[in-house]
Amino acid sequence: MPELVKAVAEWGVTITEIVGILIIVGFALYALVVVPLLRLKQHQPEEIYTQVRQRLGRGILLGLEFLVAADIIHTVAVELTFETVGILAIIVLIRTFLSFTLEVELSGRWPWQRKE
Repeated sequence: MPELVKAVAEWGVTITEIVGILIIVGFALYALVVVPLLRLKQHQPEEIYTQVRQRLGRGILLGLEFLVAADIIHTVAVELTFETVGILAIIVLIRTFLSFTLEVELSGRWPWQRKE
């Protein structure tokens, strides 16, 4: 039975990682191709840069969430050792820092500040 759980968890990790990668790539393509075309059709070329950054940043944030989830599943269900837990902690810290800084960059305010 534990081997079945491990095999299912490995498949789950693989699928979650693929979804995270596809989200990042999909949002990148959307942000770099579709958004500029829509803005140019609406005669708003000055908003292209801002919209591309916003869409790309949101896609990266969402993709990072899936990649962190895959790392957690892998560590807990597949390979639970002190070394993998330490590596997971470092990865989660780095990705959390990236998510935090991206959110600040995109919204222009700290998360604990009120929306204006």
